[in-house]
Amino acid sequence: MKLFKGIRQRLIDEKNLKKYLLYATGEILLVMIGITLAFQVDNWNENRIKKIAEISTYKNIRDQITGDKVLIQNQIMYNNHYMDQFEYAKEIILANDRSKMDTLGEIATKFTSYSDFDRKGNIYETMVNSGEIQLLHSQTVVNRIRWLEERYNYINRMENIHYDVVINYAAPKLTSTVNFITAEVIKPEQVYSVEFQNLTYLLLQIMREKDQTYNSAISEINEILILIDKELLKE
Repeated sequence: MKLFKGIRQRLIDEKNLKKYLLYATGEILLVMIGITLAFQVDNWNENRIKKIAEISTYKNIRDQITGDKVLIQNQIMYNNHYMDQFEYAKEIILANDRSKMDTLGEIATKFTSYSDFDRKGNIYETMVNSGEIQLLHSQTVVNRIRWLEERYNYINRMENIHYDVVINYAAPKLTSTVNFITAEVIKPEQVYSVEFQNLTYLLLQIMREKDQTYNSAISEINEILILIDKELLKE
């Protein structure tokens, strides 16, 4: 700055207007360049901070839905384990096979078992409320997260339906027909009745629907993970 001041004063003393105007123009240009560079540095820093936050958000989403995937896979195995047994119970009842009454009684004691993912959190809503949704440049990822939440909500509805059937329908029927401790059938005619057959069919229908919904959520999670990995590879 002292150098510029000295040059400016010398030109003023020399009363050389042309040289002074050229110098003044150059000085103004230098100041403008400096201000522009300062803004660019500020913008670069701001964009860098936003990019770091975006990457962190993607990773947090990835970790959360990866954990959800494991939980859902466990529910699929649990649901399918009992669904296979209930299918066998249905066949025994349809065939009126009294030689397998003990097996039927043992399976019937499990009619109150049900898978329960019970997803309470809401990734999309939380991101909207926190403002993190604005950090994500991929609208496709944002849309798929919203669709995943819809699947979670449907899973919860199916699990609530299953719970209601177990508590209000299955449990009352079982307590008077099967000994839960010994699995002994107390009322054979009732466990081989159309009513009991309908109960088995109802449980199976719900469990099949849950299986489809679980697998749909897994597929959605896999698609989102692929999209997130692509975004992270851009860095």
